[in-house]
Amino acid sequence: MLSALAAAATAAGLVLGGGGGARAAAAPLPPHVFAPYFETYSPESPADLAARSGAKHLTMAFLQTEAPGSCTPYWNGDTGKPVSASVFGGDITAIRARGGDVIPSFGGYAADNGGTELADSCPDPARTAAAFENVVTTYGVTRIDLDIEDNSLTNTAGIDRRNKAVRQVQDWAARTGRTVRFSYTLPTTTHGLADSGLAVLRNAVANGARIDVVNIMTFDYYDGAAHDMAADTVSAANGLHAQLARLYPAKSRAELWAMTGVTEMPGIDDYGPAETFTVQDAVRVRDWAVSQGISTLSFWALQRDNGGCPGTKGSDSCSGIEQDTWYFSRTFAPFTSGG
Repeated sequence: MLSALAAAATAAGLVLGGGGGARAAAAPLPPHVFAPYFETYSPESPADLAARSGAKHLTMAFLQTEAPGSCTPYWNGDTGKPVSASVFGGDITAIRARGGDVIPSFGGYAADNGGTELADSCPDPARTAAAFENVVTTYGVTRIDLDIEDNSLTNTAGIDRRNKAVRQVQDWAARTGRTVRFSYTLPTTTHGLADSGLAVLRNAVANGARIDVVNIMTFDYYDGAAHDMAADTVSAANGLHAQLARLYPAKSRAELWAMTGVTEMPGIDDYGPAETFTVQDAVRVRDWAVSQGISTLSFWALQRDNGGCPGTKGSDSCSGIEQDTWYFSRTFAPFTSGG
């Protein structure tokens, strides 16, 4: 999958960037990390927003193919934004210079709905694995996020191909001395994953694919009920913990919490006011996440962390509630620890 030169460079701990230069591979992420999603389809600079918000680590969303059947991912499926050091490379370098890093995320609702999620689109697990590896070597990252929802949850062929590709990347990483971890970001009920999400993880186990973090999206429940969003985060995570205990019986309780992630949607989510994550909820969830020792705390998305549109649900650019700009980022930022 790599040329002999690239393989030698990765074995030496170097990254061959899309621009032809070599730079040191990034260190693994801290064991407890706050990494909000950054909407890469927006015109803002991720490095600039990271500096302004205080969020040192970002989850970059999303990578997907241009059209179903393709095996080449682009940022937002835009062929003008290939996986290249010239696209976001400078931002990533600036983020690292300030002690942070990024997590590239594949999938997302639009890709999962439209058949352009990489493994749904590409019929060859080896080519999917090669695309993952290209992201790792281009940007020097140590974690890849797989955001699987909507139609991707029922595409059994895509699920199997994706997990086969994950296993291939992990074997490649072991051969070349790299750290590459994978997270699955999945929708949840208030009591844990639905069976469709569990099926993704069962298939990973069957394929020998190691999943390092299971990150649940604790919003958009669409169940018609009123919600205490912080309490529902805890109940959803407790449900996930019990499910993971059955999938991974050799792991201790602490190890299972250490592979748990939570992603919130600050303010009013896509459903509406009945599902509103408040500024008070943010403090409760942060304190709970610290006490349980979970792996990852995140939210969708950095561009929403402002009070510019009170009463608006599901906006990409504001939370829909009255809040100080960057309130959620600055509340969650202290969660990052153990670097």
